[in-house]
Amino acid sequence: MIQPDWDLFFSSFWPLLDGALRGTIPLALTSFAIGLALALVLALMRLSAKRWLAGIARVYISIVRGTPLLVQLFVIFYGLPSIGVTIDPWPSAVVAFSINVGGYAAEVIRAAILSVPKGQWEAAYMIGMSRSRALTRIILPQAARVSVPPLSNTFISLVKDTSLASLILVTELFREAQQVAAFSQEFMLLYLEAALIYWVICLVLSTGQGFLEKRLDRYVAR
Repeated sequence: MIQPDWDLFFSSFWPLLDGALRGTIPLALTSFAIGLALALVLALMRLSAKRWLAGIARVYISIVRGTPLLVQLFVIFYGLPSIGVTIDPWPSAVVAFSINVGGYAAEVIRAAILSVPKGQWEAAYMIGMSRSRALTRIILPQAARVSVPPLSNTFISLVKDTSLASLILVTELFREAQQVAAFSQEFMLLYLEAALIYWVICLVLSTGQGFLEKRLDRYVAR
């Protein structure tokens, strides 16, 4: 029976954790923030009375959801240089992940906005609010509470998907695991260690999601 190399496990733990803290988490947070802003714009475009705006958003969402994230990442990092556009690894990863999050989160936000009763719009109009003011002051705050669970799941998935950035040489958790494994030849041990760290990160995020949902649930009328 092969015994695990515990010395290697503990000695490699900090480099892997450092890769998560300096690479994986910042990459996920940056991409999610940009993607969320993009998703809000796309969701509002989908709900627009202007058919051309809704059509553009619909096509964008269809392309993003209909193509693999890995392909999107490769198109940006390896494909764009063929037409004279070269982007460094980190920005390429941010662009690809943001575009992907935008496509998926847009439908979440759109559904959350549509879940707000139409009476809320009517009440806002009756007290003299414009459509934009009603949206920002009345509708979006209610939609935000509804969208927390699916958007949290999107973020957790993004944290795991950042491992794909290792394929374009971005230094993050999985890239660190690959480098240590290549040097030590202990592939199973290092990849399991990386999986363990991913799991702990996602467990912490899931716990935070549950806490946030309970906090927001206090403001729901019973």
